Amino acid sequence: MSTGISLDLISLRRAYADGTLMPVQVVEEVLRRAEDPRFPHVWIEKLGREDLLALAKALPPKSTAELPLYGVPFAIKDNIDIAGIKTTVGCPAFAYAPEKSATVVAKLIAAGALPIGKANLDQFATGLVGTRSPFGICQSVFDPEYISGGSSSGSAVAVASGMVTFALGTDTAGSGRVPASFNNIVGLKPTKGLLSTNGVFPACRSLDCVSIFAGSCHDAQTVLDVAAGFDAGDAYSRALPKSTPTIATNFKFGVLPIAQREFFGDTEAAELYEQAIASFRAAGGEPVEFDYAPFAQAAALLYAGPWVSERRWALGDFFEKHGDAIHPVVREIIGNAKKFDAVATFDAQYKLQALAQTVAPAWEKVDVLLLPTAGTTYKFSELLADPIKLNSNLGYYTNFVNLLDLSALALPAGFRKSNGLPFGVTLIGRAFADSALLQLGAKYHQAIGGKVGVTPTEISSQPLPNAKASGVLLAVVGAHLRGQPLNHQLTSRKAGFIRQTRTAPCYQLFALANTQPPKPGLKRVMEKMAQGIEVEIWSLDDTAFGSFVAEIPPPLGIGTLELEDGTSVKGFLCEPIGLDGARDITQYAGWRAFRASLAK
Repeated sequence: MSTGISLDLISLRRAYADGTLMPVQVVEEVLRRAEDPRFPHVWIEKLGREDLLALAKALPPKSTAELPLYGVPFAIKDNIDIAGIKTTVGCPAFAYAPEKSATVVAKLIAAGALPIGKANLDQFATGLVGTRSPFGICQSVFDPEYISGGSSSGSAVAVASGMVTFALGTDTAGSGRVPASFNNIVGLKPTKGLLSTNGVFPACRSLDCVSIFAGSCHDAQTVLDVAAGFDAGDAYSRALPKSTPTIATNFKFGVLPIAQREFFGDTEAAELYEQAIASFRAAGGEPVEFDYAPFAQAAALLYAGPWVSERRWALGDFFEKHGDAIHPVVREIIGNAKKFDAVATFDAQYKLQALAQTVAPAWEKVDVLLLPTAGTTYKFSELLADPIKLNSNLGYYTNFVNLLDLSALALPAGFRKSNGLPFGVTLIGRAFADSALLQLGAKYHQAIGGKVGVTPTEISSQPLPNAKASGVLLAVVGAHLRGQPLNHQLTSRKAGFIRQTRTAPCYQLFALANTQPPKPGLKRVMEKMAQGIEVEIWSLDDTAFGSFVAEIPPPLGIGTLELEDGTSVKGFLCEPIGLDGARDITQYAGWRAFRASLAK
C-alpha cells in the first residue's frame, strides 16, 4: 500500500516497539484501505472513526507479551456479535442488537486487538460461494469475474486485500477454508469447541466453529492462543487437553489416489496438487495413499441429511413469517429441513458413526491428510447459473471435517498459469491437532515462499510463535543446529524441528575458546543490538528434554530466551566465566554465518 504499513503481526510489533508507528495511525490507514473500490462489499458495518480512534488511544502502554494483539486490526463476520453493532447474519429483516460481544471477540479486544467492523457473508452462513448476500457480492481479490468463496466472504477479502491483519469467520462445512483458498491466505478451522461459539448466531450449532483468517500460520497461531479456551457459557465448548497430537519431522501424510481425485475439469488445479505433494515430500514427509470414499460419504450426509434442520431451528418462526426476506437459494436449502423427521435423523447419525469407525484406521497410517481445499473455482456467471450444484462441488473436500470431529488448516499452494488464480491445499488432522497443523503449515510456507493475498507482504519469513503443544520447545544456536556436529543429540531423541527464527535484539554471541567441537555462547545484555541471533526451535518430549539437558557441559546451560516475536522458549545461555577469552561474533548474527566466514 502507498503508506508502506505492513499489517502482519511481526511488522506491527516491531513498528510499535521502536516507536515508528502508533495504533491511531493504523486505524486511519485501515479505514482508508476499507474504502478501496477494487474490493467492494467487504463490510456490512464498520465502527465509527472516532470510536476506533478512541479505542486505539485507550490502549495501555504494555508490551506484546502482556497484550499479544496490541493495536492489531481485525474484522468480524456478521454472524458473530460485537456489542454496539447490529448482527444481521446477512439478512437486514432479521438483524438484532447484541448487548455484549461474543466470548471470542471479547478475548481478542482484551488482548489489544482493534475491531474494525462486521464483514459480509452468505446469508445465515449458508453457502461456500459469497454470492448470497443482500449487501452485495464479494469478489476474488485476484479477478472480479470470479467468486470470493464463502460463507465468510468479507472476512477473507479483508485479510487478502490488506485491510486487516486477521479476521474471524465461521466454518460449518468449509466456510473458513474455501474463501481462504480463493484469496491466497491461511484459513484455520479449529477443532470443534476449541473457540467458544457463545455469541455466534448458529448455522448448525452442533457443528459450527469460529474460524481464523490470517496472512500466515504465525499470525493464525497467535490469534488462536488468545481466542481458545473453555467457556462455560457455551454448551459445546471443550478445553484443550494436556496432551495434543504432534507431527514428527519424518511425518506421513495421506494423499488421494489418482482414481479418487476430483478437480471438476480443472487440470491446473490437479497439477498444483501434485506440486504440493512434492513440496511436503521435500519437507520430510512420506505420502501415503488412503481411501477417500468413506470421507466423501460422510461429506454427502451434511446437506443430504438432517443437519440442515439445525439451520431451520436457528431461524425459529422467522422462516415462515418472513420467507420473502430470505435469499431464494438459502430459502430453498433450509426449506429441505421438512424432509427429515426423528427417524431420518437417527438413521443419519448411525451412518455417520459407522463411517467414523471406517475411517479411524487411516489415522494409524498417517499423521495428517493433504487434500485440495476445493477442486476448482468458478466465475460468477457459472455459479449463478447452477448455484446449488456448483456450491456442492466446492464442498467436496471440506464437508466431512466437522462431522468427523477433525481439525483443518487451509494453505496457499501456488497459482494457475492460465488465469493467475490461486490454488490451495488443506492439512487435516485429528481433533486438537490445530497447533501441529500450523507448525507444519509454517514449515511448508517457509520452503515455498509467497505473499499474503494480493499484498506485498511475504509469508515465508514469519516464524511460528510458541505453539500450545505437548513437549518442550528448545532454541539451539550453534553445534546443535541442523547440519552441525551435535545435531544428532536432538534427532536421536526424536526431537522435531519446528522453525528457524531469531532471538530478540538483546543478545551477544561469542565463539567460545577451547571447545570441541567449536561452540558459541549467548549472553543477554541490557542494550539493544542491531538484530537478533539466528536460532532453531526444536520440540522434545519431557523425558528427552531431561536427558538432553543432562549432557550439556559447562559453561553452557539452559535458560529462557526471548524471541523476536515476543515469545519465550528454553534455550542455551553461557555462564559469565565461559566468556573469558571468547571472541565476540555478534556482528555475524548467527553461528552459521560466522563459520562460513572462517572458510573464506
